[in-house]
Amino acid sequence: MSPVAEFDFIIVGAGSAGCLLANRLSAKPDRRVLLIEAGGRDNWFWIKVPVGYLYTIANPRTDWCFTTEVDPGLAGRSIHYARGRVIGGCSSINAMIHMRGQASDYDLWARATGDERWLWGGPDSPGETLAIYKELEDYFGGADEWHGAGGEIRVERPRVRWKILDTWQAAAAEVGIFPIDEFNRGVNAGSAYFHVNQRRGRRWSMADAFLHPIADRPNLTVYTQTQALQLLMDDQVHEDQRRGAWTTAQQRITGLRLLRDGQVVDVRARREVILSAGAIGSPHLMQVSGLGPAGLLAQHQVPVVVDLPGVGENLQDHLQIRTIYRIRGTPTVNTLYRNWISRAGMGLQYLLLRSGPMTMPPSTLGAFAKSDPALESADLEWHAQPLSLPKFGEPLHPFGAITPSVCNLRPTSRGHVCMASADPLTYPKIFCNYLSTDADRQIAVRGLRMTRQIMAAPALAGYDPQELLPGTQLVSDEDLQRAAGELGTTIFHPVGTCAMGAFDAHGRPPRYSTPTAACIASRAFEWSMRRLCPPSFPATPTRRSCSSQSVQRGRSWAKSVSANHQSACTPGRFARAIRGHSRMVTVRYPFGNATAFRLAQLYR
Repeated sequence: MSPVAEFDFIIVGAGSAGCLLANRLSAKPDRRVLLIEAGGRDNWFWIKVPVGYLYTIANPRTDWCFTTEVDPGLAGRSIHYARGRVIGGCSSINAMIHMRGQASDYDLWARATGDERWLWGGPDSPGETLAIYKELEDYFGGADEWHGAGGEIRVERPRVRWKILDTWQAAAAEVGIFPIDEFNRGVNAGSAYFHVNQRRGRRWSMADAFLHPIADRPNLTVYTQTQALQLLMDDQVHEDQRRGAWTTAQQRITGLRLLRDGQVVDVRARREVILSAGAIGSPHLMQVSGLGPAGLLAQHQVPVVVDLPGVGENLQDHLQIRTIYRIRGTPTVNTLYRNWISRAGMGLQYLLLRSGPMTMPPSTLGAFAKSDPALESADLEWHAQPLSLPKFGEPLHPFGAITPSVCNLRPTSRGHVCMASADPLTYPKIFCNYLSTDADRQIAVRGLRMTRQIMAAPALAGYDPQELLPGTQLVSDEDLQRAAGELGTTIFHPVGTCAMGAFDAHGRPPRYSTPTAACIASRAFEWSMRRLCPPSFPATPTRRSCSSQSVQRGRSWAKSVSANHQSACTPGRFARAIRGHSRMVTVRYPFGNATAFRLAQLYR
């Protein structure tokens, strides 16, 4: 084994949160920071070209290429589960949609946690969520009441519009979903073109925002093509345990075991190990390291360091139900792509002007509405796409069509992630349990019926829309529930598997709470930390994803870590007692960019 290298901070995962944390934590030259990424560099052409998501997802060059376990809610299907495996993480392969979420969601978290910092906030109200977003942002329209300028995250409007989408927006208005200016002012009910994370027609990932500008910092080291195998614990504590002593010493995570260039190497952290490996990677690494449900660990002969039943549980995701309507009389991506002249024109338009269809995200226009008028805020979201295909990765249909996909923003179904083997290189098992509750099945039916209302509105009549999926022959609730399972697929927003919060006496995290610990000198940040799926959905980078909120929270937590490390020579101690355990372990659970941003502020 190679000699052990030492750093002050070690960050596992160069995704949205990891890039921000590396930026903020290395801002002081007396801190040595190591950023570890299992994938490679993000200098591939198709990462930078917005339409390149067609080539990056389901490609082992940039995607972990996970698959879920067979899911009864999806008609017994197993589906592809994309997770970024490249510098920038999911922000290098996602849909680039920039969406903060609804103010009411943040206010809910503030009430649940008793922490006013979660409040949306404003000039005359408490809370710092909006202020953090503005600080991070470089908005194409300049700074105003809602947006910031000069920050790292570039936000632009799409560089292409489609007549069919403008008409779809008019049809939505005819059924009560009216146009609004944008989705980033805290109230999302209505329809609008999405803001995107692009700069002059190129993808603007979190690596572009936070990592590449600081690549020459001498105190920052980036390992690519490097797999984290195991969290390393304090040897003295292990020695006490081998002697049979129940020590009062706290478990301390001191470093990581890595697979790098075909060799197993250890690295040590003088201060902290930070997990930002995502909602799948972070709990898996914890489990193979002995932090997780005791029964699961025993099943795979992994010594139990701390019995944490919540690690890997509470998986939530947004299920997208893709309907397809054949149309005529207007261009779509399908029809343009079939003609070699127009296809060449799209390429030239992009090369010369950085505009046109090659700049479009997977979804350009969106809409939010309530499935029940009694709800406080929207719980349904549509992505309207001027294209169609049988399923992702297959060729476009040879006829004009659009795909209005509907998604339940507040799923009540819960899944889990669990190790499949003690071997850290063996992929974990992902059980999503989509549509496993009556509430989710009912909302899926309402979403499909509302989609049909939009498509039947007078504004679209001139395009003669013909429903191909799910099919007009499906009328009853039972039929549509079955169709939802047959058509549904992930929209790549997993959260909750390392839920925020102090554990109860049984090792279970609470329904709502703030980040907690479980292993001294180790934290985790990103969306695996989210206890609840964010209803209005987020997204800065990670596909209309959680990347925006990840960055926003991450910036906050960078601040928090810094408060505990005021000097280069004083190691911080991050431990909170876990009731029910005589051994104390501290692990800050995964959050995201938002938390990473909060964290980073403390490090300034």
